Amino acid sequence: MMTENNRPPTPPLSVLVVDDEANIRKTLTLCLESRGHRVVAVGNPRDARLEADRQAFDLAFVDLRLGTENGLDLVSALQGIAPWTKIVVITAYASIDTAVEAMRRGAADYIPKPFTPQQVALVTDRVATMRAMEQRIAVLKEDLGRLHPEVSFASQHPGMRQALETARQAAPSEAVVLLRGPSGTGKTVLARAIHGWSRRAHKPFGTVSCPTLSPELLESELFGHVKGAFTGAVRDNPGRVAACEGGTLFLDEIGDLPLALQPKLLRFLQDHAYERVGDPQTRTADVRILAATHADLEKALEEGRFRPDLYYRLNVIQVDLPPLSERPEDVRRLAQEMLAFFGAQNHKLFKGFSEAALDALCAYAWPGNIRELRNAVERAAILCATELVEVAHLPAAIAPQAPPVQLGDHLSLEAIEENHIRRVIASTHSLQEAADILGIDQATLWRKRKQYGI
Repeated sequence: MMTENNRPPTPPLSVLVVDDEANIRKTLTLCLESRGHRVVAVGNPRDARLEADRQAFDLAFVDLRLGTENGLDLVSALQGIAPWTKIVVITAYASIDTAVEAMRRGAADYIPKPFTPQQVALVTDRVATMRAMEQRIAVLKEDLGRLHPEVSFASQHPGMRQALETARQAAPSEAVVLLRGPSGTGKTVLARAIHGWSRRAHKPFGTVSCPTLSPELLESELFGHVKGAFTGAVRDNPGRVAACEGGTLFLDEIGDLPLALQPKLLRFLQDHAYERVGDPQTRTADVRILAATHADLEKALEEGRFRPDLYYRLNVIQVDLPPLSERPEDVRRLAQEMLAFFGAQNHKLFKGFSEAALDALCAYAWPGNIRELRNAVERAAILCATELVEVAHLPAAIAPQAPPVQLGDHLSLEAIEENHIRRVIASTHSLQEAADILGIDQATLWRKRKQYGI
């Protein structure tokens, strides 16, 4: 049986205690803080709602009798403010009826007074496990939505190795990290890695793409809005900042952040304070900001499109990701790793790329960087019907194909034979099928492939 002494540690929670008895508030606060949780204790529903408006809580202990008011009414109110908050009802008037009613209104658990530290620890651990599971599920859903292969951070390129070392050193801190580099170099993947290397790894990670929304919708996406704040605001939205409480928020393409929104982000970076659209109530959130851009922020400063104070606040630690064209030594490794991923995804087993295909991959400039490489490898994995990916399976932009050989062209029979064999192999699902079409056996086809380097 697990005891209090050998119970595994749980992630720290932000806890709200609501009880009209000062001794109960003090006892619960000491009990929870001794286990590393952050606690705010109040004595009435009004103060509870004010605190819930100001900051996000993972857990709330709510007394059933709060003077002349019913604590059950507060359960629904707190759930409306922050649906993710787990509420535990505590009361000296324990009964099956009140327990059922508390659960019906959204409570996660129920303990009677007088309670012991062990009971408080047990229910807190249960809620911490539940919150961690919910956050992990949210991350997995986001990962499933992207369905991309994990990009390895191993690199032989000095610039890339320096960028990764800087990112790893910065990860345990609370500093803002600004990732810079061309589109497709893996800034989003590195931002997620920084979160995973940090002390906030067990808390949420969110991403907001600045260019994809209008200024009004972007502010709502970041900081939230209240019902009726604008046309279409049919319900309250807590916003990504509140949803990432305790975790990390990644702002992609920060160079496209509208000028009118920049002072609000600067204020949040400095004071962790913000307001939802349509609501004057000031709130706070414990969220670390990471940002990325491919834009020339210095030019944007000169042209007045980016605030200098925000630029200097964001640029605490800068990590520059070199384009793939500068690191051809990494192309081979990345391509092979991606081929294994997309092969498994398409239920195929590949031996790899032919030397000619690898040479074509390494010689290409990759203007779209890792994102373009990913797309090229995925295409090859889908189109290739053999164990070895050939030049013919790569996009024409990467490996321009010679015009099809026509009968009567001034070419040797050997060149015509090679071209014909390559085209048949690329368009069939197996070597046996290719041999049947060519009218030869597999042994002969193997010799021809070896002869022509196919």
